[in-house]
Amino acid sequence: MNERGKYIGIVAALSFTAFMMVQQPAIFLGILSRSTAVITELPVVDLWVVDPKVENIDDAKALQDTQLYRVKGITGVAWAVPLYRGSIKVRLADGNSVASQIIGIDDASLIGGPAQISQGNLSDLRQSDAVLVDTASANGRLAQPNGSGPATPLGIGSTLELNDKRATVVGLHQGTPGFQSQPVIYTTYSRAKTFLSSERKILSFILVKLKDPADAPRVAADIRKYTGLAAYTSKEFRNLSREFFLFKSGIFLNFAISSIIAFAIGGGIAGQTFYNFTLDHLRYFGVLKAMGASNRLLLAMIAFQALTAAMQGFGIGIGAVSFFGSSGNSGPIAFELNLWLVAAGAGAVVTVSLLAAAISARPVMRLEPATVFRG
Repeated sequence: MNERGKYIGIVAALSFTAFMMVQQPAIFLGILSRSTAVITELPVVDLWVVDPKVENIDDAKALQDTQLYRVKGITGVAWAVPLYRGSIKVRLADGNSVASQIIGIDDASLIGGPAQISQGNLSDLRQSDAVLVDTASANGRLAQPNGSGPATPLGIGSTLELNDKRATVVGLHQGTPGFQSQPVIYTTYSRAKTFLSSERKILSFILVKLKDPADAPRVAADIRKYTGLAAYTSKEFRNLSREFFLFKSGIFLNFAISSIIAFAIGGGIAGQTFYNFTLDHLRYFGVLKAMGASNRLLLAMIAFQALTAAMQGFGIGIGAVSFFGSSGNSGPIAFELNLWLVAAGAGAVVTVSLLAAAISARPVMRLEPATVFRG
């Protein structure tokens, strides 16, 4: 610790390793969670009925409205409602357009609506031209421009222009942002048809509630047999979407490469610094050997030094990750930190530290005590 420059360098390198090894996977998990948030936030639904070619929640392929009634006729189905999920352009007062996500829920039951509403009521969607807007977008991207002054946040009674059609904001919701972090607008299914009148088919999903949830495998098989559509439980559909992002997109590979590079850079810097530190103090290790210290004892000393630096570096790194997550998770940054990631980050830092100790210990193991007293 008296070699402050080198000591700080080792701790800084290990802090960087801990930060990147945890922060990058935490962002990736946050993206996965956001990509399937619409499934997670609808626990009342037992089955999601989709086109058989659908590979993930964002890959909705439009169905015929008549297929909704065919699904309702399957034995074991308590009820089935439509859900639309797609994109729409919101035109602001200054002429700019904002790409947004629009979700159309069942007119009668309003099943499929946001889990948390901060202003207004879900039932207000039955009013004329009514929509719900997420709070973050109402205060940010969809706020009404006000000349050179600050934009005016949307509130109850504000109006929007969706595909050249008027919409009235009747409430704000706290829904989880989607994969693309676009504004999320809720309305009824029939009104979504009006906003998207140029599209012939808009039915994205059929949400099914079963009379007996344990009967899901049989009902799913019957739906596929009699309608030709695919039916998944919420867990199956969530896993299907996550597997797509993991194995069929480049997102996982990009984050994995970032983590590997961080591991290599942090380990390289820590190893090089620790190796130079050991070489600079080789004479002291030689004196200890001459006094009878065994190689095993010296190796334990070096490992203890490395693990001490590892604990401090990990503490600083994981603290920085926690601060990053708590300050940015409510905005456009997706972030999900759990104990498994913390444990993996600790393991990575310890591994880097022990590798650095092993490399720096080689000259100590080969050192002949007599060489210290020559010249």
